Amino acid sequence: MDEKRSVTKAAGQISIATTASRILGFIRDILLAGIFGATGSTDAFFIAYRIPNLFRELFAEGSMSAAFVPVFTETLAKQGREEARKLASAVLAFLLCVLSITCLLGILFAPYVVSIIAPGFIDYPEKFSLTVTLTRIMFPFLFFISLAALAKGVLNSLKSFFVPALAPVFLNIAIIISAIFVAPWFKVPLIAIGLAVSVGGALQVAIQIPDLIKRYFLVRPVFSFRHPGLKKVLRLMLPAIVGMGVAQINIFISTVFVSFLAGGAATYLYYAMRFVHLPVGIFGVSMATAVLPSLSEQASRGDTDALRDTFSFSLRLLFFITLPAMAGLIALSEPIIQVLLQRGEFTAKATAETAYALMFYSTGLWAFVGTRIVASTFYSLQDTKTPVKIAAVSVAANIVFSFILMGPLRHGGLAFANAIASAINFILLFHFLRKRLGRVDGRKIIYSFIKTGVAALLMGAAGYFSIKQLMWNNAANVFEKAGILAGVIVLCTGIYILIMYLMKSEELGYLIQMRKKKISGGEK
Repeated sequence: MDEKRSVTKAAGQISIATTASRILGFIRDILLAGIFGATGSTDAFFIAYRIPNLFRELFAEGSMSAAFVPVFTETLAKQGREEARKLASAVLAFLLCVLSITCLLGILFAPYVVSIIAPGFIDYPEKFSLTVTLTRIMFPFLFFISLAALAKGVLNSLKSFFVPALAPVFLNIAIIISAIFVAPWFKVPLIAIGLAVSVGGALQVAIQIPDLIKRYFLVRPVFSFRHPGLKKVLRLMLPAIVGMGVAQINIFISTVFVSFLAGGAATYLYYAMRFVHLPVGIFGVSMATAVLPSLSEQASRGDTDALRDTFSFSLRLLFFITLPAMAGLIALSEPIIQVLLQRGEFTAKATAETAYALMFYSTGLWAFVGTRIVASTFYSLQDTKTPVKIAAVSVAANIVFSFILMGPLRHGGLAFANAIASAINFILLFHFLRKRLGRVDGRKIIYSFIKTGVAALLMGAAGYFSIKQLMWNNAANVFEKAGILAGVIVLCTGIYILIMYLMKSEELGYLIQMRKKKISGGEK
């Protein structure tokens, strides 16, 4: 099987598992929105949840993969399974030591952590106290999710993608069960949700153990801190935390600013980002996860032409999928949120405010997903310094634009500042990768982006005007509205595919060809 097909197939497997997780995630959010609404208490929960979620992004979907996978893949290819197993054992031992200390310190100094993340809460003792309590309850999630990230890195390097991608499903299951059956028994129901987050983290480790056993890679910790592979991983990992996690760092900055806005603002931003995370997770993370082992193999062989071709193809295919998703989220933001979240304590005002944030966040979707591919290419070359330098520029831009835009646009300004900073991050990364590789098929990528962008714009306009013409505001109930929305989405998808077909899209042609081969039994 050629490299393009291998990457596409792996990305497809990850997307299926991630879609299952994201659907359950939306069911979880619908439950939480209906039960708790958008209040000061939910602000406390979502600010506290940002801490383990930040580490999930940095470790599970960031630095662990960026640093560990290239080194592990290189060791596996050049020195064999036994040396790769020793490397995994040394990394596991190191993580156990560092994570235990970090979690204890995090629980002990939770008030100081919350003061840094949400300084605006200090003037509201009840909200501040609840945030501290929830932070302490959810800090063990960091321990478990980092171990899950190591297991995921090993399995991905062995070209096993589905089970690691399915692991987050169990976090959502734990929260859903807790919201329905456990929370009503608690004096402060959100405490039960916090406990479920930590339990869900442990389940994400457990689900991957059978696959590790099957592949004879369930390792024990070996305290060999002088292992050269471990030193190499750490050398790559520390700057990768900043470089790969710049999107989360920017969200963290938004969290600081939003703590000074009116009650409910943090909740609006949380739910808006959840909708943006759907295509980012299904497509961006899936593609970046699938392509990193292939890029790492090509880099270890010194095959720059193959690496350049894999990068160009992956980025073009990713834009082909995510640009229409971006247009759809902008055009249909309020109808989508109304159907999925507006019920119980989640009012029409909360819907409008969340949709407002979603429109601004969505403008940066192309950069959120594109950055993951460009950064993964740098990490496959074992270059973490360049992304760190660019990340510093991006973070500075986010702070500046947050100051400028927060006044006139409120929480929407924070979302827009985040999108602008991500665009700056992508453009600079792309520029310096081109300098590093000599060429990256830039013209081909830009031409494909423009063509895809035009089709997405026409599709989004069709969706916006269609939903206005279909008596959306006169629909009697949520089921009628859901039917109208589903019909418009199907119509938009058809319009987009038709336009791309007429434009002779290479990416669409490739996917059609792959599908034909699968149906005809040509893919073995």
